[in-house]
Amino acid sequence: MLDKSEDELWDDYKKTKDPLIREAFIVQYAPLVKYVAGKIAMGMPQNIEFDDLVGYGIFGLLDAIEKFDPSREIKFKTYAVTRIRGAIYDELRSIDWVPRSIRQKAKEIETIVGTLENKLGRAVTDEEIAKELGIQVDDFHQTLLKICGTSLISINDAWYLGDDTDKVSIIETIESPNSLNPDIMVEKEEVKKMIVKIIEDLPEKEKKVLILYYYEDLTLKEIGEILNVTESRVSQLHTKAIIRLRSKLNHIKTSLLV
Repeated sequence: MLDKSEDELWDDYKKTKDPLIREAFIVQYAPLVKYVAGKIAMGMPQNIEFDDLVGYGIFGLLDAIEKFDPSREIKFKTYAVTRIRGAIYDELRSIDWVPRSIRQKAKEIETIVGTLENKLGRAVTDEEIAKELGIQVDDFHQTLLKICGTSLISINDAWYLGDDTDKVSIIETIESPNSLNPDIMVEKEEVKKMIVKIIEDLPEKEKKVLILYYYEDLTLKEIGEILNVTESRVSQLHTKAIIRLRSKLNHIKTSLLV
């Protein structure tokens, strides 16, 4: 097998399901699982073990190997990262590690942001959100840090729920903000265009954080150095961006159902 190119190996595997080729792919891309798990771990509380995240991610890698279609002309690494990340977040959702009070607070802020921005026709400021919550701006920023884990998971939620090929997650769109890859563009094009438009309308710093984190694959610390802000501030910007995205998407969904 060593004398064959990766493309040739994929062709062989799709035809034969040779377990030796499968094992070779697992060994080759196992470091990718640790990389994705490590990046996710930075936004998780201490009770979430890195090794557990790696274990969840392995299932995503196995799923990617089975479902990857070389004919779609996208790199396996790009495809696998989405599957690995999705598998980790799916498992985190299933164990429901986020306290109910944090989920409720995240939902409250999301509702406030959606209501104010629909009313004002613009992005609301931290001061306006804090006033509506009845707290100081500093307290609002601390709240954002507490709910950052919920935003990391929610970005993988499917926006449209149909069969497996109809699911559109926010993260799939962010990962290629300028030109969606062929694998993503096949289904539900209008939904994806709406998501892209929402991302384009985000405040500049929040948009930059999403693109640098999900598309350029930088860590929160690296993004902070680029934007000349602290790592905690990057986390706050990320959380606000996801809250805005989800509030706008929920508003669209509600409008479509009326």
